[in-house]
Amino acid sequence: MSEHLHTARRLAADGLPVLPLRKGKVPFGNCPACAKNACGGRPNMKTPGPCTCPHPCHGWAAATTDPGVLASPAWASAWRRAAAVAYHPGGGGMTVVDLDNAAAVDWARATLPATRTVPTTRGEHWLYQGVMRSVNGVRDGVDIKSTMSYARWLGPGTNSMTALPEAVRALAVKEPATVRPASQTIAVPARAEGGECRHRTPAYLDRGIAMAEQRITEARSAVHTTVYRTFLAVLSVHGRCGCLTDAHIARLFTAAQAKGESPRHCADAWANACASLGL
Repeated sequence: MSEHLHTARRLAADGLPVLPLRKGKVPFGNCPACAKNACGGRPNMKTPGPCTCPHPCHGWAAATTDPGVLASPAWASAWRRAAAVAYHPGGGGMTVVDLDNAAAVDWARATLPATRTVPTTRGEHWLYQGVMRSVNGVRDGVDIKSTMSYARWLGPGTNSMTALPEAVRALAVKEPATVRPASQTIAVPARAEGGECRHRTPAYLDRGIAMAEQRITEARSAVHTTVYRTFLAVLSVHGRCGCLTDAHIARLFTAAQAKGESPRHCADAWANACASLGL
């Protein structure tokens, strides 16, 4: 039995729904039968939908406490390849305040009631008893993970878990920082009539994508905000003229995921940037 599966079984026995994560801290993709949700599954809803596929193919919604499912042959390959174990906080009656940098930790210590804390690579997870909706970017470097979300298992942490305070619930009603448009006015160019779009020249477009990748890669803090603003900048130049291909977008998402962003965070940031520009 792999170490990750052993950990997952222990957590599931305690009532915490778990799932395997691959490299990049992201869930395994849909199995072939469920690719692009052909099975009718709904990974962004509270349940996976009508799909009965036993594979861990619906992101956070695949999290389970069923020991039979965890040890089933259908999940065996995922556990062998897993890089980490994740859990669904809301399914376990918890909320995780994900503090992504030292400044965010300092803010929490000065603002929020003490509770169980778990060290992370760049900050801390603060765990509270109680559930709420998940919201990214409620403050610079602060995400809330509860229902319809997942968090990496990084150990039991220290201190006692306290009840979810109103101070955390109140964060969810504020506009997330990652969806705030840039303060300056951004002019979105329309495609010129009669003639090839100038952005289709390899030098112009590739340079723009490379600069965007570099901006994300060099971010040392406020990664969520940097990703959103970079997506916004790319779309402000190339969003209306048909230049961007799936390959270009994939390059940006790959750079963001290398900084710890999940595919869902990337998709949300892209959608928010499109909405801000009316695309």
